[in-house]
Amino acid sequence: MAARPWILAETDWREVQENGCEVAVLPWGATEAHNYHLPYATDTYQCDFIAHESCRRAWEAGSRVRALPCVPFGVNTGQINLPLHLNMNPSTQFLVLRDIVDALSRQKIDKLVLLNGHGGNDFKQMIRELTPQFSTFICTLNWYQMAEQAKYFEDLGDHAGELETSAMLHIAPELVRPLDEAGSGREYRFVIPALRARKVWAPRDWQSATRDTGIGDPSRATAEKGHAFLEEVTTSIAEFLIQLAAADLEDLYDKPV
Repeated sequence: MAARPWILAETDWREVQENGCEVAVLPWGATEAHNYHLPYATDTYQCDFIAHESCRRAWEAGSRVRALPCVPFGVNTGQINLPLHLNMNPSTQFLVLRDIVDALSRQKIDKLVLLNGHGGNDFKQMIRELTPQFSTFICTLNWYQMAEQAKYFEDLGDHAGELETSAMLHIAPELVRPLDEAGSGREYRFVIPALRARKVWAPRDWQSATRDTGIGDPSRATAEKGHAFLEEVTTSIAEFLIQLAAADLEDLYDKPV
């Protein structure tokens, strides 16, 4: 297979010198259980696929965007006692992100997109802290929010449910166990009404919130649903990458009338 220049891991020094990089895309996943039927690296597989496919679409449209290697460790403080749930604290994530931004800034790559694939990751405050320190434009998106989920899925659970299972059936079906082996994905919710309604936020203790590590019913998942949803997601992200690559960072806002 020929090297794909929009994937940095497959790219060589000569190609980078010739074509440069207008936008760097950093996928960020996690390593954690996803019910009984999906692999621990589900978030990483999904992030890699979406970053690669979105960058491919943008590259073929003429934008020089490159997907960086995916960071496979996310914030799993609520699951830290579960076997092989590998936690990276937010403070550690910040240091990793700062070093990457520092390197890109020194190399005059001034646009970075954090493509997030794990609900425990939250980069907004990190970006707020880094923005005064670097001239790099840093933004973040959650790939699963880039298309309307209710158009494709009946159950909108948020972990190893219909959405993620459908996505994995499209991306890596050989890693998905038969759905009749999956747990129900039932969520055990907070008893305090404001927390239950998510008017007040607190991290969930995963061992209390679920019995099978899933939250969401995977039983109606199909590869066809995953393909259709990811088509919209990657098209939407690619359109943004094309626009960002072409944008003048000194001209990002409406002009006063």
